Amino acid sequence: MARLFLDIETLPAPPELRGLVLSTLKEPPENDDEERAILESTSLRGEFGRILCIGYWMEPPMTQADVLTGDEPEMLRRFWEIARGAALYVGHNILDFDLPFLVKRSIIHRVKPLPISFARYRSEPVYDTMKQWNLWGRDRIGLDALAKVLGLRTSKGAIDGSKVAGAHAAGRDAEIYAYCKEDVRLARDVYRRMTFADE
Repeated sequence: MARLFLDIETLPAPPELRGLVLSTLKEPPENDDEERAILESTSLRGEFGRILCIGYWMEPPMTQADVLTGDEPEMLRRFWEIARGAALYVGHNILDFDLPFLVKRSIIHRVKPLPISFARYRSEPVYDTMKQWNLWGRDRIGLDALAKVLGLRTSKGAIDGSKVAGAHAAGRDAEIYAYCKEDVRLARDVYRRMTFADE
């Protein structure tokens, strides 16, 4: 069975969407700091945020992770073409974040996504390591923490998801891409450990 391990890194809404973002609020921000925080949080919303890169590892035939970068619509087209061969999508918190973000951005850019079942309480066609670890309860655990619990080498370094926008603004995209690929590798290692694939 072909498995597609994935992770995305995202950016906040571009400046031209500031008015649209603020128009969706029930109450206007009280000050500039609150407005800045609201705009930065759009990196978690597919309606407004943008994809900086898509990390992936299709197994088989790949032997390591790779990353898609560049123009967002083209990245999405390439991603869905790669995903055609997958029977299982695997990643950490991909049911609530990565996959919905990819689908929303695809629709916005008129890139037809593949049909994916977002049904809960299943391990196929999406194996979400966070959901599976928590047995579909309300608890949340980050990928780094879960890897440490399982005794795996983690991917956290100078960059994590909360630092992506700042690193991008500083021209450190190469570091972000490397971090994204490491998270894909780590999600694969966690999946293999949780499914006893190495035994």
